[in-house]
Amino acid sequence: MAKEKAPVTAAVRALRAEKVVFSDHLYAYEEKGGTAVSSRELGIDEHAVIKTLVMEDEGRTPLIVLMHGDLQVSTKELARLMGAKQVSPCTAETAQKQSGYLVGGTSPFGTRHPMPVYMEESITTLPKVFINGGKRGYLVGMAPAELVRVLKPRLVTVGIR
Repeated sequence: MAKEKAPVTAAVRALRAEKVVFSDHLYAYEEKGGTAVSSRELGIDEHAVIKTLVMEDEGRTPLIVLMHGDLQVSTKELARLMGAKQVSPCTAETAQKQSGYLVGGTSPFGTRHPMPVYMEESITTLPKVFINGGKRGYLVGMAPAELVRVLKPRLVTVGIR
């Protein structure tokens, strides 16, 4: 996209408040395209595109899972690690209500309600990650150490192909 100005979202404001060094990456959003579209449009490895998933446990307590774009979450393993009976994805309505973001534009930064964050441990080994900046068609790039510093996630190994 030629010279389109990056949006100032709640996520961007949160990143600026934490003095995170990040880059803006705008792309043509496609409904239900997911990380495959963003990685293709931006010319980056889908493994470095981090999905922000809003899930809930059996008590309907919301949580965020950060996962590589090319992997799925083993909800069974995540539940076991959390000491929960089960974990499942929220409905789009619940995810939007909890995060304040539209599905497809969910960022773990600047959420409407604070939620515990679980992050796939191997994300920390990447040189740079690209994660949603709070709007569909907008990713922010940063060092994975910044995710750890700002979000203070619990590191887990729950990714499956």
